Amino acid sequence: MARQFISKNNDPIELFSNWFSEARKSETINPEAMALATSGLDGKPSVRMVLLKSFGEDGFIFYTNSNSKKGKQLSKTPYASLCFYWKSLLRQVRVEGVISKVSNRDADIYFASRSRESQLGAWASKQSSKLSAQSDLDKRIIKFTQKYEGVEVPRPDFWEGYSVLPEKIEFWLQQDSRLHERIEYTKSEKGWAHQRLYP
Repeated sequence: MARQFISKNNDPIELFSNWFSEARKSETINPEAMALATSGLDGKPSVRMVLLKSFGEDGFIFYTNSNSKKGKQLSKTPYASLCFYWKSLLRQVRVEGVISKVSNRDADIYFASRSRESQLGAWASKQSSKLSAQSDLDKRIIKFTQKYEGVEVPRPDFWEGYSVLPEKIEFWLQQDSRLHERIEYTKSEKGWAHQRLYP
């Protein structure tokens, strides 16, 4: 079995960076895709795919409409789990941590980097709300296209960035006979500690 993927510096963020770099070379579509699991006050889980936009010691960052289902759940239960699966590498990474919002400045900078069509879409979409007909969305896109014609599209107040500050990160490497290799890193006041898990 492969034993080489434990971080030499006992740093799971560094290890994730190495794995992510390899995934960006081998995955043909959206290597940054990750499953985001949230829950409301009722404890019922909800999961969907989102895109990782940056990561580091300040957490794993993604952006979304704060009025969406996930945004409302995160406001009530500020804890989330992430899961990356890179089929081409036979690797999986799971992250569990506390949610915090990125600064308005960082959200503004990222929003400005999006295509104009995506910016207008952020305004037009009442994310997770009932849509009676596709034409209703089309009308809203036309509305905001006309509203911001000839000027920069500002970031909506309800479009925000979220950071998952990791408390646990698990690295999973597929092996034969389902005897997969798993390393779990746990954060404490003293830093990161790791342990192996049974498959």
